[in-house]
Amino acid sequence: MTEQASDARAIVWQRRRASARAMWKEFATKKGGLFGLGLLLLVVVLALLAPLITDESGLDVTRATGSPLEPPSPEFLLGTDVDGRSVLLMTFWGARISLLVGFAATVLSVVIGTLVGVTAAHFGGLTSATLLRFTDFFLVLPSLVLAIALSSVLPKGAATIILAVGVTSWPATARLVRAQTLTIESRPYIERSRALGGGHLHIVGKHVLPAVMPLVLANTTLVVGNSIISESTLSFLGLGDPSVPSWGSMLQRALSSGAISGGAWWYLLPPGLAIVVIVLSFTLVGRAFETVLNPRLKGRRQ
Repeated sequence: MTEQASDARAIVWQRRRASARAMWKEFATKKGGLFGLGLLLLVVVLALLAPLITDESGLDVTRATGSPLEPPSPEFLLGTDVDGRSVLLMTFWGARISLLVGFAATVLSVVIGTLVGVTAAHFGGLTSATLLRFTDFFLVLPSLVLAIALSSVLPKGAATIILAVGVTSWPATARLVRAQTLTIESRPYIERSRALGGGHLHIVGKHVLPAVMPLVLANTTLVVGNSIISESTLSFLGLGDPSVPSWGSMLQRALSSGAISGGAWWYLLPPGLAIVVIVLSFTLVGRAFETVLNPRLKGRRQ
């Protein structure tokens, strides 16, 4: 019996690996998705290597070696900020906090949305009605306003922004997962599993979640971009940790220091373009995954 179960698991994993290879093969035909993935990997690698290729001490205001708002030069390729620190250095380190908050908030959002969506679709009845009304409540409220409210009453920091963005951006994922779960549970093999005595954990864990996860993955790439924009917005509004550089806080400092009126374009463009590039990368990857996973979109060019 044990050998049969082991063989069955091996066959399942073999099929999943074959499905993953086929998915990647089709994704590789999407030029836009590959371009976005390349940009994304470049930004992530630069952010991870920031401690090795840059000097973190340059972020300390007391150790700044440049003049305030110094234009680009061989010493400071992207100029300096209002405190004389290298804008290039701050952009590198700002990527770390922006990506950290974006990924962590997305994970929190997707986990909540997946749990709510699967639970509502699987159990139905009063449970589904209650969870749907709870979801509708969050959908009606402007997520950014709710995130601002949470960030205002909680201590400033990356953890607060992660919590604020994560708990306000899950309803769309919940709706998507619920719809996909209802589609999956209407299939004959789910009925056979129930007839053979499969419980809730077996059906959800063995059948529903493996079928839902590819769609959740595609949606996750889109949610990350929105999370990074939300983090940048909250930091721009002064709700982030002022001691930690991020792209949003750089824009906020540039605005408050008069960089716009002073013509210090080098202080504004790097963080602004970084946000555009990273959000564009996630959008391109997400759209490509969506095309691969959605049969109705496979005929469209990317």
